[in-house]
Amino acid sequence: MITTSRRAVRLLTVSAAGVLAAAALALGAGTALADDPSADPSASGSADPGASASASPGDGDAAPTEAGTNFRTATVLRQGQEATADASAGDYLYWAFAADTGQHVTVRATVTFPGTAARHGASTWQLDVYDGLRRRQPCRFGAQTRTAAADATSVELVCKLRTIRSWAEPWSNDPLRGSYFLRLTVLDLPSTDLGQPVHAAVKATSDGTAGRQAVDGSVAPVVSAYTPHTAPADGWAGTWWSPRWLWTAGGGLLAALAALGGHRLARGPIRTPGRPRPGEPPREPVQYANRGMD
Repeated sequence: MITTSRRAVRLLTVSAAGVLAAAALALGAGTALADDPSADPSASGSADPGASASASPGDGDAAPTEAGTNFRTATVLRQGQEATADASAGDYLYWAFAADTGQHVTVRATVTFPGTAARHGASTWQLDVYDGLRRRQPCRFGAQTRTAAADATSVELVCKLRTIRSWAEPWSNDPLRGSYFLRLTVLDLPSTDLGQPVHAAVKATSDGTAGRQAVDGSVAPVVSAYTPHTAPADGWAGTWWSPRWLWTAGGGLLAALAALGGHRLARGPIRTPGRPRPGEPPREPVQYANRGMD
């Protein structure tokens, strides 16, 4: 009985060792398979073609080549892109882009007239800029209305907006961050030139601001749900920080130093009580001076 039990224990031990060895071999094979790049299905020609197609850049990065006809159908463009459109004289062309807090936005538009088109007179073109509330924004400087002579090949319009703000008083017309719309159209031209082909190109650029023109606040971007969606490529900036914090801290530090300096000048030199001034003979204590009078 004892011999039989020992044999059974030995058989169980050998079986367990075999199972452990097989598991170790399987684990090693799996690790080698995982480390082998040739075993990766994506490295072979049987990879899913849809994966490589989705990794390619989309058409959204390309500059638009058409324009909308109203606010709701405005073509979205990014700052720095040059949008183009072929249209006819008399059409209303609309584009939309996003402007964020603290930006100085400059919009440029160029209207080119084909040389084959015979024009019968001068034409006046205008570039209008509207914010997300569809309020027409004035230009700080630039010519947003220009007249092209009958023999001109092109006309260029420029409009530089005021600093984009993240909040404003309800009665003010300050530009708020959010969507902005460009409208390019002709104001005046001979009736015989209506419908002639033109080529339009617009571009919106911006630069940051700091110092006394810095703005801050906590108002959400003005973006309408009934117009094309516009947003900066890297998202909307936060509104709790602006360079004005640095100017405020620096001004407070200078004010504290000026207050300490003024206090020191008004108080005069610091003297220890009972110690004579320079050049003054030492004084006797009061109790010894009064003894001689008794």
